Amino acid sequence: MKIAFYSPLKSPNHPVPSGDRLMARLLMAALVRAGHQVEIASELRAFLPDDSADAIAARTAVMEAERARLSALWREHGAPDLWFCYHPYYKAPDLLGPGLAREFSLGYVTAEASYSARRNKGLWAETQQHVLDAVKQASVNICLTRRDRDGLATAAPGAHLALLPPFIDPELFLEKQPKPEPGRLITVAMMRSGDKMDSYVMLADALSRLTHLPWQLSVVGDGPRAADVRALFAGFEKDRIIWHGQQPATEVANLLSQSALYVWPGCGEAYGLAYLEAQAAGLPVVAQEIAGVPEVVMHGQTGLLTPPGDVDAYAQMIERLLTDDDERMALARLARCFAGEERSLDHAAVRLDAILNEYIKMGTA
Repeated sequence: MKIAFYSPLKSPNHPVPSGDRLMARLLMAALVRAGHQVEIASELRAFLPDDSADAIAARTAVMEAERARLSALWREHGAPDLWFCYHPYYKAPDLLGPGLAREFSLGYVTAEASYSARRNKGLWAETQQHVLDAVKQASVNICLTRRDRDGLATAAPGAHLALLPPFIDPELFLEKQPKPEPGRLITVAMMRSGDKMDSYVMLADALSRLTHLPWQLSVVGDGPRAADVRALFAGFEKDRIIWHGQQPATEVANLLSQSALYVWPGCGEAYGLAYLEAQAAGLPVVAQEIAGVPEVVMHGQTGLLTPPGDVDAYAQMIERLLTDDDERMALARLARCFAGEERSLDHAAVRLDAILNEYIKMGTA
């Protein structure tokens, strides 16, 4: 199929790295690997940070102009077979695809659509309705977590839903043989407000309880809260923390291969592709059993998950794997296999193609 791909939150070509951008690129790669022709339909962002009436009106006008542009383009040069929208949610609904799909009788698909009734406040209720209408119209809504699937099933009982677990392209991480340094911990995360900062706070708190052990933490990442993150770890001995800043994927893979344990609490994580990258590199994970983290870390098999907000339990699990090398290595072996095979790009391409073939042929567009 000829597929028009659109990500209203952030284009796959956006200059700022993020999990959203990476997942968009991975979905495009999986579609291409499955034999489809994929083009980015529009680079226009629908994201609004707040529900100002003026901002929403301005965005609506811009989106209507973009939809008219695409309609004229397709009438002259031919329309695609399918509109594929990644991650529509209340701050970035798909204001292009549903109308174009109706106009040109296209299949319409969402991936990682998110709906939460608690967001129906003020003008956000209007944007929430856009998301809900798109979900109901879709030939299929591809959910990356059971949490999102259950939320959509509750909000739109008649919607077509399919599960595609989060995945990565593991090649870069598999090509390096793990050579973990004893006691070397690592985390890879952006430094920004909200859930990321909450995770850094929890990690620093947990590690402050483990100063009797010989560990060293590599921190890979950067962002607007970098100074605040560094301040959290200022009380540790100088050589305990190694700050690497933002690094290219090849260097991240190299640093992971030299580490023994991936530590990131995961406060509010939708799922966290960094967990899968760490596991593909041969690292077990210690995280919280929270939000979408259990979708990418298998407790007792590829890592250890602890109760949300329990800093003592989190510290104890890190200590457990720092002091039990046999368990750590057993988890590491399973982690590498899990992320490198079951959650690989190749595996996802087969599953994604099967979903499209099943639902698009149903004539539910």
